[in-house]
Amino acid sequence: MTVKKSLAVAFQMDPIGAIDINGDSSFRLAEEAQALGHTLFYYTPDQLSYQEGRVMARGQDLVVRREVGNHFDVGDMREQDLADIDVIWLRQDPPFDMGYITTTHILDRIHPDTLVVNDPFWVRNYPEKLLVLDFPDLTPPTAVARDLETLKAFRARHGDVILKPLYSNGGAGVFKLTRTDSNLASLHEMFMGINREPLIMQKFLPDVSAGDKRIILVNGDPVGAINRVPAKGETRSNMHVGGRPEPIGLTKRDREICDRIGPLLREKGQIFVGIDVIGDYLTEINVTSPTGIMELERFDNVNIAAKIWEAIEAKRQ
Repeated sequence: MTVKKSLAVAFQMDPIGAIDINGDSSFRLAEEAQALGHTLFYYTPDQLSYQEGRVMARGQDLVVRREVGNHFDVGDMREQDLADIDVIWLRQDPPFDMGYITTTHILDRIHPDTLVVNDPFWVRNYPEKLLVLDFPDLTPPTAVARDLETLKAFRARHGDVILKPLYSNGGAGVFKLTRTDSNLASLHEMFMGINREPLIMQKFLPDVSAGDKRIILVNGDPVGAINRVPAKGETRSNMHVGGRPEPIGLTKRDREICDRIGPLLREKGQIFVGIDVIGDYLTEINVTSPTGIMELERFDNVNIAAKIWEAIEAKRQ
């Protein structure tokens, strides 16, 4: 009988005190790791550093518990050489800015000897709204542009559209614009004043009223889905902005999409991924800090976190 090795696991994530333990996927992953006998170390992205050839983090040993308002204990602040850690979870939320990108460059220096999940090189090169561009036949018509005239012409061709920042998350800054909406120029001006990044525009999919499906893939294979239904009067279905999760199965089209993208995710070390599907169309491939584990576990009564750890342990044993 093979005895599983206890792993030293680090979580690079946003402050743990503020999380919702009934919805946060990072907490669920930490909880399952602890149940499997792995040890936990926690630090925030600003405490990651490169020091004379070593990748270091100032953080704390961590114990988690499923108790609202009292969900964790931490040890004294200490410095940890991350080369001595078996697995690091790259779990801070976007925006996918230069701060985020820099953490992937630093973690690249110890991966894969220390397994970083998801692979930081490909997280950096495959942000949510750009990897879908590899699959134009699976996606709605899409434009990535900073130039206003290009965006106007795209809307003229396709009618109602969705306009959103290229590197945001959680539904932030997402606007539906009809063919005749006069706010496009004003929104463009506002976004241009915030940063130098392009915008992404997609043809509006009316099927979103029935929900935006989040499909979870583990090592390239689909393990289930939840449907996120927009609140009344909302276009956005993200749970951050009031979307309602509902149980839902996988359609033949969903499986076709997963069959197409799964091998690439597996090849590039993207172990935990959440894709978004509206109707028959793939709209995002979320690799930076995907969510949805706990909702899926409640609906399907399946331990998704255990499936993720099974894939990780297979790479570390």
